[in-house]
Amino acid sequence: MALMDFIKKQFIDILEWTESGDGTLAWRYPMAGNEIQYGGSLTVRESQLAVFVNEGKLADVFGPGMHKLTTQTLPVLTYLKNWDKLFQSPFKSDVYFFSTRQQLDRRWGTAQPVTIRDKDFGAVRVRAFGNYAFHIEDARLFHTAISGTRDRFTLDDLDGQLRGLMLQHISDAVAQSGIPFLDLAANQVEFAAQLKAAATAEFGKLGLALDAVTVQSVSLPEELQKILDQKIGMGMVGGDMGRFMQYQTAQSIPKFAEQAAGAGGGGGGIVGDAMGLGAGVALGQVMAQQLQQGLQGGANAAAAIAAPAAAAVAALRPDEIMATIEKLAELKGKGILTEDEFAAKKAELLKKLA
Repeated sequence: MALMDFIKKQFIDILEWTESGDGTLAWRYPMAGNEIQYGGSLTVRESQLAVFVNEGKLADVFGPGMHKLTTQTLPVLTYLKNWDKLFQSPFKSDVYFFSTRQQLDRRWGTAQPVTIRDKDFGAVRVRAFGNYAFHIEDARLFHTAISGTRDRFTLDDLDGQLRGLMLQHISDAVAQSGIPFLDLAANQVEFAAQLKAAATAEFGKLGLALDAVTVQSVSLPEELQKILDQKIGMGMVGGDMGRFMQYQTAQSIPKFAEQAAGAGGGGGGIVGDAMGLGAGVALGQVMAQQLQQGLQGGANAAAAIAAPAAAAVAALRPDEIMATIEKLAELKGKGILTEDEFAAKKAELLKKLA
């Protein structure tokens, strides 16, 4: 090497990296034509790791602290015998810095509903959202598996991959938690713990540690939300089917009255088209009587329903009878009435048409 070429070179005495807060995870120190001075210093801060790569092979990893670069501190230098001769610097290595601080508030969520297996309902579709936090734990593995020789590797470069890892383990987390699907919304902490346990190993394969996972929302499909509402209603009346029917009836009174009033004024509605205002008011009175008798009658709730219900059926016109059958069919479709119960009521109503 000519003397003038050597003079033009600039030896690097201090290697360090001050993070800019722009989401950089890995950064290669810009060498250009410069070389590292033997005996120089490497400063690694508490939230960092540094890696030396010589001729494509990872030589060593340095943790936080100030390190003097000599043959004693950098093993690769033991293979370079002429560092002090002919103005040749022994440091031909690339130096990479890695941020090891926690990366907080990374978002995950289901763009489309995810199908999971549930012990109560078989296969169901669920939407869930939350966030997670991670940090680089193994710089050697992260460099070889992920960031490689790029000058700069950022959170955005990794975000899609990590979000996909979270989503693919939702089914595993639900299965391992043993939590029924209808109870997931009330057990989000346990759900999050199982999701973290299921995804931790996959993060580890990338040199990352999964520090925290939260579940902020679990949304139920509309049909299951209706079942949940019915389950809540059953709980309010102690699981008794007779009282549950009375509860359903009481909930329907305002709607029936509104629809009946609409029919009386020339308007329309499923029930309002079938009965006038007078029939709607009468039905409301019968429903209120059923509810009162059921709450007082205890074990005789079903019998308390039968008598006033029969009286109401006897007073119905043919079109009202058909509307009542349609309503009973809806209750059967929701699982509130059994097939036998529906058939018996339907036969009883059809006799009124004879």
